[in-house]
Amino acid sequence: MTSTPAIADGGALRVLLVCHYFPPHVGGIERVVRDEATRLVRQGHEVAVLTSGERSGVETVDGVRVVRVAAWNIAERKAGVPFPLFSPSLAFQALRWAGWADVIHVHDCFYLSSWSAGLASVLRRRPMVLTQHVAMVDHPSAAVQAVQKLVYGTAGRMLLRRARNVFTLNGHVTELVTRLGAASDKVEVLANGVDGEFYRPSSGAQERALIRKRFGLPLDRVLVLYVGRLVPKKGIGLVLEAADPGYDVVVVGTGDERAVREVQARSAVHHLGGRPAEEVAELYRACDVFALPSTGEGFPLVIQEAMSSGMPVVTSDDPAYAPYGLERAGVALIRRDTEALRTALVTMAADDAERARLSRQAASYAEERFSWAKHVETLLGRYRAVARSTR
Repeated sequence: MTSTPAIADGGALRVLLVCHYFPPHVGGIERVVRDEATRLVRQGHEVAVLTSGERSGVETVDGVRVVRVAAWNIAERKAGVPFPLFSPSLAFQALRWAGWADVIHVHDCFYLSSWSAGLASVLRRRPMVLTQHVAMVDHPSAAVQAVQKLVYGTAGRMLLRRARNVFTLNGHVTELVTRLGAASDKVEVLANGVDGEFYRPSSGAQERALIRKRFGLPLDRVLVLYVGRLVPKKGIGLVLEAADPGYDVVVVGTGDERAVREVQARSAVHHLGGRPAEEVAELYRACDVFALPSTGEGFPLVIQEAMSSGMPVVTSDDPAYAPYGLERAGVALIRRDTEALRTALVTMAADDAERARLSRQAASYAEERFSWAKHVETLLGRYRAVARSTR
């Protein structure tokens, strides 16, 4: 495979996106990569995604070549840690597709796929940019914490120093990447985009009722929606403990067996498991309040989707949100504990008029700030710059 870099403005680029997971696997990073890939293709560029799968192979999805390398997900199934263990063919595929690409865009420095792509970029002399989605995650397991420190301090450090541009989602992530050696003049905060037509407010009570009936949800209750993996950093435990007679909780997400049993054992909690994006978008429109008391996540994509869908949002207060001014969007930034979460949810559940006001505020903010067009325009500008400088 050979590549002729498209240096001139307006020329088509070959872009290799690298992500440990990709749809149909459910998660925020993989949805970002899918949307970047499809939008780049729509603008006339060639895109391949190097990722994991149950078996190895190449398929074309919406014009994107998806290169899957067989991997085992035992860490995710047993401990809720999304870390696929790839087959040895990963190194070969990374080297092969790096040679095809003009630019390599790695998503997060924590994964085997990222390390292989970083090495391939050196061997193939291709420029690499990197998006770091999260900082250190506060995890109850000392072993997981130790592994994070080890990985970020070794392979992560090398990738961040090698990258020609590093995109981050907030101040915490920016602090991490600069501490690990990313040059400050190469680091840039870049919010993920959201499809405002796909994630839209409901058209009214009739649509909300129809969606609730389809998912078997009560029609006469305020519904608090949680979307995310059932792991401590997402705050699922806090959501369950904050349950109150004033509302029901709807949980969308998967986790290990213990976490699933804990969710399903709760009364007034409706566990819908993992759902495709189309159904999650419907549930945003059907529910009343979105709750995600997470930690160490940057700016979770599900919060942006919920806001675009016109949902009032309750999430953990974090200084890293400062660049976004979420207070203007009516987002409730709370102390990360059960009582603070319950108080915020009970208050919203009891006030229909306030929820309606916050819904309009959130949707208006999302329309203004979460533009995919601007996101992709920024990426293309950086891709062309590093391609020109490499040549």
